[in-house]
Amino acid sequence: MFDPLRAKARVIVIVAVGFLGGLGVASTLGWTGTSYAMPTITQVPQVDQEAVRPALDLSEAFANAAEAVTPAVVRIEVSATVRRGQRGGGIWPFSDPNEGRPTLGGGSGFLISDDGYILTNNHVVQGADEIRVHLTDGRYFIASLVGTDVTTDVAVIKIDEGDLPFLSLGNSSDLRVGEWILAIGNPGFGAGPASADDLDYTVTAGIVSAKGRPLALIQNELANDPEFRADEGFAIEDYIQTDAVINRGNSGGPMVNILGQVVGINSAIFSPSGTYVGYGFAIPIDLAGRVMEDLIEYGRVRRAWIGVSMREITQEDAEYYDLPEVSGVFVNEATEGGPADGVGIRQGDVIYSVNGTIIRSPNRLQNLIAQMRPGEEVRLVVYRDGSPRDHRITLGEADFNAEPPSQPEPEPATAEEKLGIGVQELTPDLAQYLQYPEPGGVVITELSPLGPALRRGVGRFEKLLQINDQAISESEDVQRILRGIEPGEVVSLRLGQPDGSTRIVNVRAGG
Repeated sequence: MFDPLRAKARVIVIVAVGFLGGLGVASTLGWTGTSYAMPTITQVPQVDQEAVRPALDLSEAFANAAEAVTPAVVRIEVSATVRRGQRGGGIWPFSDPNEGRPTLGGGSGFLISDDGYILTNNHVVQGADEIRVHLTDGRYFIASLVGTDVTTDVAVIKIDEGDLPFLSLGNSSDLRVGEWILAIGNPGFGAGPASADDLDYTVTAGIVSAKGRPLALIQNELANDPEFRADEGFAIEDYIQTDAVINRGNSGGPMVNILGQVVGINSAIFSPSGTYVGYGFAIPIDLAGRVMEDLIEYGRVRRAWIGVSMREITQEDAEYYDLPEVSGVFVNEATEGGPADGVGIRQGDVIYSVNGTIIRSPNRLQNLIAQMRPGEEVRLVVYRDGSPRDHRITLGEADFNAEPPSQPEPEPATAEEKLGIGVQELTPDLAQYLQYPEPGGVVITELSPLGPALRRGVGRFEKLLQINDQAISESEDVQRILRGIEPGEVVSLRLGQPDGSTRIVNVRAGG
C-alpha cells in the first residue's frame, strides 16, 4: 500500500545523500575554497581636475599639435653606395663600415606644399641612388631631388602627387629660450614597407634650451669633402638646442611650436654613444626656408655674402675698442674686391649690428646674411677706434656652387635587374639539394642587395611559377616577360615552396 509520508522521506534521504556526495566531489576538486566578491572598479579622478587644469591644458595642446602635424611627416628611405666620410642613417656624425657597398638609410622629412615638395636634411639624402618617400596612408613614391645645400644641411625633394597634407612655417627668430616645442619624426628603421618593427611617427616634447649654438659639424664635414671646392667657413651652424629627444632616423623631421608651426628641422644630436643623451639640435626654419626658396627656384643656393673672415669678440676686445657691450664680431680680414672691402671695412673693425640687430657671434651674422638675397642693401654699424660708423653694403653672391661633373647616362636595366633577381632552371641535382619533389621550372638563386624583390620579402631558392599570370617553365620565359615591363610597373609573382605551398608577391619594377 502506498504510503505518502514514507515516499516523501525517501526523496529527502536521496537528495541529502546527493548533496553530501556533491560536496565531497567539490571539496576534492578544490571548488569549495573561499570565494571573493568582485571589487567595485571606478574611474573617478583621484585629483580634482581644476587643481591640475594647467597641466591638462598643456597635455591637450601637445596632443592637438601632434595630431595636426603627423599626417604631413614622411619617412624617407634612401638606397646609396656609401662613400668615405659620408653621413648616413639619419643621424651624424656617423660612419658606415660598409664603405663602397650598397646600403639602406634615410630619415624623416615633412611636406611643405600640397603638390609634394618635402623639406629634409641634406645628410639624409646625400649620395642617394634612389629616394623613396612613405606617407602616413601607406602609400610610397619615388622622389626626385630638387636641390641640396651642404653649407646648411638642407635639402628639398619632391614626389609627384597632389592634394597632400602639408605644414605651415613659423618664425624661429620669435622663439624664446624655455618655450615648449615638439620634435616629430618618422624613422621607420625597417627596409621596405612599414612593419611592426618600425618606429613610425615618434613625438617628443621639450623646451628650447638655447639658440645660436655652433657645433662645427658641417664645417668639419666640408673640410673633408673633396667635392666642395670653397672655404669650409661658408658653413652656417646656428642651431636651436632642445632637450626634446631626437634619435636616429628623426633627422629631417619638423620641430614645431604649440601652434603646430615648423620652427626648425631636427638635424643632430651631441652624443658619444650615437643615441640621445640630453642634447638635440635643429636648423632654424628662417634659414632653412630661405634656402628652400632658392633650391626650388634655382636648383641651388644663391648665398648672400659680405666678404669678411671674423671671430668672436672678447671682453678685452670690448674694452680696447670701447664697445657698448661684449657683442659684435671682429674682422680678421676683408676679402679684396668684396662688398665689405668696397665700403672701406678693414682688419680690426668690429661689425656690431646688421639692420639694427646686434650681432653676438659669427654664426649669428652668417645666419642673418644668409636669409637675405644677393643684391640687397644692408646697413652695418661698424666700430673703429671707439666710434660707431654706418655703412650701407650691397650684398654679393658667394661662389661655392661649382657645376657638378657630367655623368654618363646609365645603361638600361636588364630584364632580371628590373626586379633584382637572378634565376636558373631547376635541374634534378638542384631539385634534390633544395628538396623539391621533382625538377623542372625556374628557381630564384640570386637577390640583389636592396633590390625590389628583396625589399618585398622574396626569398632565395623559391620557385618562380608565374609572372603576371604567365607560366614560367624556363629562364627565357622570365627574360621575355620582364623585357616588356616598364620601370615603375607592379609585377605579380607566384612563388612556390618545396612543400608544394605557394604565395603571391607583388613587386614594383626598378629602372
